[in-house]
Amino acid sequence: MNTLMHTTRGLLSLGLYVMNTLVCCTPLFLMTLLKLIVPYTPWRKMCNRILTSIAGTWIRINNFNQEVFSRTRLTTRGTENLDPKEWYLVLSNHQSWVDILVLQNIFLGKIPMLKFFLKKELIWVPVLGLAWWALDFPFMKRYSKKFLKKHPQLRGKDIDITRKACRRFRTIPVSIMNFVEGTRFTSQKHRRQSSPYTHLLKSKAGGISFVLAAMGDQLNTILDVTIVYPGKIGSFWDFVCGKIPDIIIDIRSMPIDPSLVGNYTLDEAFRTRFQTWLNRLWAEKDARMDAMLTASADNPNSSRGSTEHLRRVA
Repeated sequence: MNTLMHTTRGLLSLGLYVMNTLVCCTPLFLMTLLKLIVPYTPWRKMCNRILTSIAGTWIRINNFNQEVFSRTRLTTRGTENLDPKEWYLVLSNHQSWVDILVLQNIFLGKIPMLKFFLKKELIWVPVLGLAWWALDFPFMKRYSKKFLKKHPQLRGKDIDITRKACRRFRTIPVSIMNFVEGTRFTSQKHRRQSSPYTHLLKSKAGGISFVLAAMGDQLNTILDVTIVYPGKIGSFWDFVCGKIPDIIIDIRSMPIDPSLVGNYTLDEAFRTRFQTWLNRLWAEKDARMDAMLTASADNPNSSRGSTEHLRRVA
């Protein structure tokens, strides 16, 4: 009976996610078309506000979906002094596709909408490419090491191209999201990497340094996000079926040190310094995850005082 109940709940939740996406995409694409055909700056700014509002509505309906069907208890720490008018770089570990829904949930209305740096080629992805462009997701141009060996005169041009693409964010607050491991954590990947951490894969410094090189003078604060799943890490299907009872999210705010902005590709001393900083951050996160999991196992009800159920988060 429980299996049938969970499966039914999952199918209803999944159907609502699909319906919500289709319904919200209709006005999103219409507004995108109007934004395209009228090249007038004040008009496009108004369109951007409407597009962001549509995306916010999509997230709110997703949050309602989670409240009704998933009923996961979120314990969040560190969201008290956030500001939707600030500029943020959000760094997080990555264990499940559920992470994205959880981050959208807890940060809605507290910081600007989360946006990801995307490869320039992804703008041609059907439907999604247009949606990403419409919502001002920054597209970056990255040259491979092999390509740069053949065209050394283009070194540093990728950062210049991305920096120009991000000029719109000088007047519009933004939150740039980066999953530092570059992929979801699994025990197989952990073994294959011989990761020095217990709960994390090795960190990848290049992507973060690229963002800071392109936008370092615009971003004000780093949000170091640690996501923990007490017990087994759940899949998206587990989440929609209501099989993930608890998720703990710890958020630390820190200013962006000017020394973190530099040329990661060409400056070897800067590259070493940046990697040292990130490895130290990742070691601290691994220890924090260990403490969070231990505290949750020792006393499952100890976090209830700071817990926000999905109903209250939404």
